[in-house]
Amino acid sequence: MMVEVYDTTLRDGSQREGISLTCDDKIKIARKLDELGVAYIEGGWPGSNAKDLEFFQKAKAIHWRTAKIAAFGSTCRAGSRPENDENIQALLKAGTPVCTVVGKSSVLHVSEVLRTSKENNLRIIEESIAYLISRGREVLFDAEHFFDGFKADSDYALETLRAARRGGAQILVLCETNGGVMPWEVEAVFRAARGAVDARLGIHAHNDSECGVANSLIAVREGAVQVQGTVNGYGERCGNANLCSIIPNIELKMNKRCLPRGRLKHLFEAAHYVAEIANLSPDEHMPFVGKSAFAHKGGIHVAAMRRSAVSYQHIDPALVGNEMRVVISELSGKGNLLHKVEQFSLQADEKAVGKVLAEIKELEARGFSFETAEASVALMLKRHHPRYKPPFELIDFFCVVEHRRGRGLLSEANVKIRVGDEIMHTAAEGDGPVNALDIALRKALQPRYPQIKLFELVDYKVRILDSNSGTGAIVRVLIDTQCDGRRWSTVGASENIIEASWRALTDAIEYGLLMK
Repeated sequence: MMVEVYDTTLRDGSQREGISLTCDDKIKIARKLDELGVAYIEGGWPGSNAKDLEFFQKAKAIHWRTAKIAAFGSTCRAGSRPENDENIQALLKAGTPVCTVVGKSSVLHVSEVLRTSKENNLRIIEESIAYLISRGREVLFDAEHFFDGFKADSDYALETLRAARRGGAQILVLCETNGGVMPWEVEAVFRAARGAVDARLGIHAHNDSECGVANSLIAVREGAVQVQGTVNGYGERCGNANLCSIIPNIELKMNKRCLPRGRLKHLFEAAHYVAEIANLSPDEHMPFVGKSAFAHKGGIHVAAMRRSAVSYQHIDPALVGNEMRVVISELSGKGNLLHKVEQFSLQADEKAVGKVLAEIKELEARGFSFETAEASVALMLKRHHPRYKPPFELIDFFCVVEHRRGRGLLSEANVKIRVGDEIMHTAAEGDGPVNALDIALRKALQPRYPQIKLFELVDYKVRILDSNSGTGAIVRVLIDTQCDGRRWSTVGASENIIEASWRALTDAIEYGLLMK
């Protein structure tokens, strides 16, 4: 059975604090969702703002491979009819093939929010849907607050579904709007709705009690043919049900298809793309699509993984476009480093691996962290090979920072290194001492290694490890460098920030020169 994925990142997701999408942002995300293969993309509420209307106008000119574009809006007002209602007319003006209409299914919201009678609410649900269908639209009905409404007055909640069905709604979506209902409650309510109404049902869950994904999967197990949610779980308050967990669980654990064949492997890419467009740091510990979802750090875990990849992984990460990673730390065993030897195609025997492991543990006790600094680990393994010759060796360096009248602060560095049989001695000024050291080192190396001019330092992080020691605290420096689409990370640590930076910097240059 195919379960339709209805994505509401562009509407519900954009209601998260800190997200503000431009029209072009929304078009980019919609294109990525279409590539992923979702069945519906909810573009926004055309009756609420001009930006959403602009999105719908631009969307008309785009050929969508998989998705249908849906416009979202509410039933007509309690005192009006659909043909005279601005919100309903805005849905038609959006020109989308699908309209999703939200209506009240809770007596509390009918009496206290709409301030109308239960009978009139049923009328506006039925008439609004019937009117849009008469204008050639596919209409979905979002039964807002359905689960809380069912607990308060189950008969009336079911009557709102029947009214929507009489109006002709193709799918009735049961909305868990407040996000506080438990999975076993969803199961019971969904069964009751399925038995009372002859219609295709969907689920729209929120995550205020961390049950959004579980509630959505329970609904699918109980017969939901459509599941609504957002990429990365973005949404108001605590977010919506996270499609990046729902989709792989449906396909890989429930053996039901919800994306076209071959599209699931694009899930990791889509999750990170949407985070980038939304200008949010991706949650790398998120199931399935986080970079840490298949990262292994403990020595006994990695030892087992080397014998059987399924021993500590619930799926093959490649199925969702992710990858398995082995993390190096003081908790590592030899298996962690042996994995790195294979990953980097290095030559290192078990004795050398043991020495490097001991060195890593000793350095981590001094403040280093090799979890993300894989290039530094690779260099440590290379340096223990008896025939390894480094591309350069440090003889000495010094740097100075001073204030000069008329020029302000000035940083200058001198570097003396050995490259083969030649001694190179250079000096450079920079914006700061680390920048000056970087420029001087590159100046010394560039005649022998011209490719160094393509190395770009893209991130420089400093972390104080013991704030109680004040300015004498150990600091850790992490440097990210990139060249020709490749990116690598190196680390240094010391009570002296210049020494820590120098180690991370020289590791970055040395590793880059050894890349093939």
